[in-house]
Amino acid sequence: MKERTFLRTVFPLSAYSVIEQDAIVSRFVRVPFARQDFLLQEGKTAQVYWFLESGFVRSYVADPSGNDISTAFFTPGNIVIDWPSFFMRVPTRENIQALSDCVCWQLGYADFQDLFHSIVPFREQGRSNLVQSYFALKNRSISMIADQAKERYRRLLKEKPEIVQNVSLKQIATYLGITDTSLSRIRREIAEET
Repeated sequence: MKERTFLRTVFPLSAYSVIEQDAIVSRFVRVPFARQDFLLQEGKTAQVYWFLESGFVRSYVADPSGNDISTAFFTPGNIVIDWPSFFMRVPTRENIQALSDCVCWQLGYADFQDLFHSIVPFREQGRSNLVQSYFALKNRSISMIADQAKERYRRLLKEKPEIVQNVSLKQIATYLGITDTSLSRIRREIAEET
């Protein structure tokens, strides 16, 4: 069963009983997305979240001038979610879009709530994921203020090299808070250093 194989790689299912494992895995639905499909659009409330099995996804917002600014990139094994929209049941300000053909495992809000309230390890893992997401967002916010663009790019290279290899420079530049011209210069400088 393909879903069991993939979901067991992203869930530490050893913490769950066999009955709990079956209850969790049976709630996920495999959903393919084509390149440029939207998983979630601005103004809509997130009804599901996904585990990304394959492909690349980004979230972005439009600035006041209408430019797309990347806010996150998702790679295989990541949870793809707009946390505030999903949990607070409010419309999102972000768009979440496939950058390539993707396969995701989708879990709906009602199923999530049922699992969250009935399976203690699932609840604890959900809390842990939320806390990790918060810390990552906090670290990114501080980095945007305190770190040079070159350091932010090096961190992205180290933490998610597949993004640098598979995402357009323009989208990466907006994520780093710089122009694509500045990113090209930084890439040249780093290449010359090695």
